[in-house]
Amino acid sequence: MARSRRRNKRKPMAEINVVPYIDVMLVLLVIFMITAPMLTQGVDVELPNANAAPIQDAESDVMIASVDSKGLFYLDVGGQQESIGLELLQDRVRKVLSQNPTMSVLVRGDKNVPYGDVVGLMVALQAAGAPNVGLVTEPDAR
Repeated sequence: MARSRRRNKRKPMAEINVVPYIDVMLVLLVIFMITAPMLTQGVDVELPNANAAPIQDAESDVMIASVDSKGLFYLDVGGQQESIGLELLQDRVRKVLSQNPTMSVLVRGDKNVPYGDVVGLMVALQAAGAPNVGLVTEPDAR
């Protein structure tokens, strides 16, 4: 009789407890929900709307030159952004493009900035050696 009691105590359990996995997934979800808005980098500019197809380019090497509503210039190459003059921006772009000539160059211009400021930035970028300069816009919400 002693043997039959031991066999009954050691019944294999056919259930998997998924509660700890759900807890971990919820914590990860909360972490991603909190950090995702913080990952958006850039100068606060109000981009104009355009009805254009997005660029299907998988390049990770992108340099973004920005003009904010006050007419100040910014350059974002590796996450660093500070207000710089147009000549210094042109010099930095020239240095970066000499090391990586295939890097894409994009311009983010606030829609309230005079057209001449955006064109002046594009001319400075092309003078620095950028063969093609793209414009960043917001998708048209029609």
